[in-house]
Amino acid sequence: MAGGPEHRLFRPGDSPVHRLPPHCKLLALIGFVLATVSTPREAYWAFGAYAALLAVVAALARVPAGFVLRRMLVETPFVLFALLLPFVADGPTVEVLGLTVSHDGLLGAWNVLAKGTLGVVAGVLLAATTELRALLLGLQKLRMPALLVQIMSFMLRYGGVITAEMGRMRIARESRGFVARDLRQTPTVAKSAGALFIRSYERGERVHLAMLSRGYTGTMPILVDTRAGAAQWAAAATLPAAAFAVWAGALLR
Repeated sequence: MAGGPEHRLFRPGDSPVHRLPPHCKLLALIGFVLATVSTPREAYWAFGAYAALLAVVAALARVPAGFVLRRMLVETPFVLFALLLPFVADGPTVEVLGLTVSHDGLLGAWNVLAKGTLGVVAGVLLAATTELRALLLGLQKLRMPALLVQIMSFMLRYGGVITAEMGRMRIARESRGFVARDLRQTPTVAKSAGALFIRSYERGERVHLAMLSRGYTGTMPILVDTRAGAAQWAAAATLPAAAFAVWAGALLR
């Protein structure tokens, strides 16, 4: 359980950002996001400053731009929503590229795109420089309820196991000539989902009994010391401090 799974967002390295304790990076991310979402949408220069701060972090972490861009696809639904806003919002209209769109909708789209993109990039950089197991340790350090941390830990640990079980069941169906072409195959897929739930539940019971037999008392042991020194806290605070300085400047203008 201690090793945990490797995830595709993580990029191994030995940069100054990688070496920061996970709870320091989590608080830095929260501070940066709070400053970003609190910034008035009309302060266009501030969002450029936030992007520059993230670019500096990416350079320090040695995370290529292509790596970040490929993992920003998760933002696609928000982008589509933002693109619709200028056409569905009410209020005064303006003409952009020959199209008549709502002025308030246009500002709203910019607000969603700018703040959402900055938040996603910040999250990608956190995931790229911090292992999942370390993130859970960071949450534990920040006094998140132990039960929630353990639930997330088991989810990450056994998510791959359940996915592999789904793959084996799919191969078994296809080897018997099953092909899901239309809604007529829905009952078979539903039965497979039920069988997967039962198998997962039974596996969970076996794992729990195995853990109890090895002395599990409801809490997972901490195998890695993640305490942070003053220098590490100061380094992690650089990003949110700079972001709040930009935020203050945006409010004063």
